[in-house]
Amino acid sequence: MEEDKKENEKYKSLEIIPTSPHSSRAFNLCLNRPPHLNALSPHFFTEFPHALSSLDQNPDVSVIILSAAGRHFCSGIDLQALNSISSILPSADHGRIREKLRRDIKFMQYAITAIERCRKPVITAVHGACVGAGIDIITACDLRFCSADAFFAVKEVDLAITSDLGTLRRLPAVVGFGNATELALTGRRFSSSEAKEMGLVSKVFASKEAMEEGVRAVAEGIAAKSPLAVTGTKAVLLRGRDLTLDQALDYVATWNSAVMLSDDLKEAIFAQSQKRKPLFAKL
Repeated sequence: MEEDKKENEKYKSLEIIPTSPHSSRAFNLCLNRPPHLNALSPHFFTEFPHALSSLDQNPDVSVIILSAAGRHFCSGIDLQALNSISSILPSADHGRIREKLRRDIKFMQYAITAIERCRKPVITAVHGACVGAGIDIITACDLRFCSADAFFAVKEVDLAITSDLGTLRRLPAVVGFGNATELALTGRRFSSSEAKEMGLVSKVFASKEAMEEGVRAVAEGIAAKSPLAVTGTKAVLLRGRDLTLDQALDYVATWNSAVMLSDDLKEAIFAQSQKRKPLFAKL
């Protein structure tokens, strides 16, 4: 716990909280700027990949729950972050301006893609507003849940920019190309029930409290499984998105040939034969 406190002191936009101090291997990574409706500040883009990496490397962590403090999940990118990108002297060399802008965009993209680079499953729990960059975040997560009061919008088109942190690539794979196109071009707000109908979220809970309890149960269920199987499943699913069927089958064959013959497999078989829950070593 003392290490967690020290870790959290480093973050201005986030907080890391164990869901249970005694048993669970599920940790809560919380967007923590409630006065700003959890708008993503410049600090976020440095802190978020660092926090994910620290949880990924922590053997006590099996699953990460991404949630938010306050009334809303995320209201998009803080205007300060946008200003920091555009605050280049107009007299500067145009080539260097554009090269710097590209690096800034790539830097922010890297922070969101850190969710997919994390070996461990990231489950998001959305309440209130999830707009703009909030959609970038949740579409990179492995599982998505929300409360009934949640609402969503791919808002960038209303700010005269093209969404560039991942939504336009990831959202079509989640809700279908037609739905993603309509949402991205209109920028309209849509409800939790519509998000469920489209497949953006797996389940809608009646309240934030019910969602937190339900998501915790899902996370603890995953955390009880073989960590080698869980991390392998995430890796193969993500890698398979960009492969042909033959390539994807070859990839999973190579993956399983490397890790299938583990103590986890023996433990799973023995546990089933003894009608008990398996106990797996940390990863």
